[in-house]
Amino acid sequence: MSGRAQLMWDEAVTGYDFGAGHPMDPVRLELTRGLVSALGLDREVEVVSAKAAGESTLRLVHREDYIEAVKAASLDPRSADQAYGLGTVDDPAFAGMHEVSSLIAGLSVGAAEAVWRGDVSHAVNFAGGLHHAMPGGAAGFCIYNDAALAIARLLELGAERVVYIDVDVHHGDGVQAAFWEDPRVLTISLHEHPRTLFPQTGWAEETGAAGVAEGSAVNVALPAGTGDAGWVRAFHSVVPELVAEFRPDVIVSQHGADTHFEDPLAHLAVSLDAQRAVQVACHELAHEYAGGKWVALGGGGYSVVDVVPRSWAHLVGIAAGKEISPDAVIPEGWREQVFARTRQLAPARMSDGRWPVSWASWEAGYDPGDRVDQAVLAARRAVFPLRGMLA
Repeated sequence: MSGRAQLMWDEAVTGYDFGAGHPMDPVRLELTRGLVSALGLDREVEVVSAKAAGESTLRLVHREDYIEAVKAASLDPRSADQAYGLGTVDDPAFAGMHEVSSLIAGLSVGAAEAVWRGDVSHAVNFAGGLHHAMPGGAAGFCIYNDAALAIARLLELGAERVVYIDVDVHHGDGVQAAFWEDPRVLTISLHEHPRTLFPQTGWAEETGAAGVAEGSAVNVALPAGTGDAGWVRAFHSVVPELVAEFRPDVIVSQHGADTHFEDPLAHLAVSLDAQRAVQVACHELAHEYAGGKWVALGGGGYSVVDVVPRSWAHLVGIAAGKEISPDAVIPEGWREQVFARTRQLAPARMSDGRWPVSWASWEAGYDPGDRVDQAVLAARRAVFPLRGMLA
């Protein structure tokens, strides 16, 4: 297997645009790509595109009638059928929607294929991670579920066990739904509690289809306000043990940046430095348990200048084996690009000043009165015994 990484990129992904005022501003993709270049990371990876996902690939996850509805809305946005979640406030229809959504899906599928073939060890598609799309409908700014499609393609190619790790602030509901009855896929979602955030799913008790795939869905539902120490502790208290037990052929991870304390759509209090720490942990898990095979995706993130580009540039650097130091100064040329493009001041460093992130290991004990520890306990007690593990 090559040690090099691929960055999946096509400028056309910036056409995934729900319109002025929508939180999913495609400028976040443009600025991330610019920062990757400014930091010299595009010289450390193979920057490649891929063909858009065709209908046979889309049907690995999505129903044919839904695909036809997306195509119709793409041709005439005014005809969008809200029964499929199209033409709504969250998912407005726009011309070319099917084509650009298929392209993003194709980039994630292409990433999965390259990793499975052994062309590269790691592949990143930060335009992907659209984890809310359901087999039969759009949801939460997501049209086609590229994460689920990448996993389905891996299974089609012969993978026997795939771990999906989702650290977006929102529950990875669409991916969980796609593989609810499939014990070959272990979905692990670390997210804000459904009591306080969309999509109001992701309870610890959601553990997979009874009698078929019990213990294949894991949900760590964290209280609003959870910060760095609690978030990283929760990750390490659940994820590594499950990955070690499952022994995946490949790890697919989703790195939504909307856990950040500046994100306008959610209520966690996580820093860029903690996001970087978890990205590093996913990379290490891939090498320890999956032969290095790692597909890393983007996701949510609505602080489009200050947070998203830095978080995903770190992700690219980690995948490339050229980690960017948290102390690194951001090149002035990129900061000028940001101001010219957005009239906002760009951050000056690749850190929120919280590196290194300190957290307490689960093995040192837990506090039954602590709300983060309660969330961890709920997840462990719901799933670990189903997998023959001690909670």
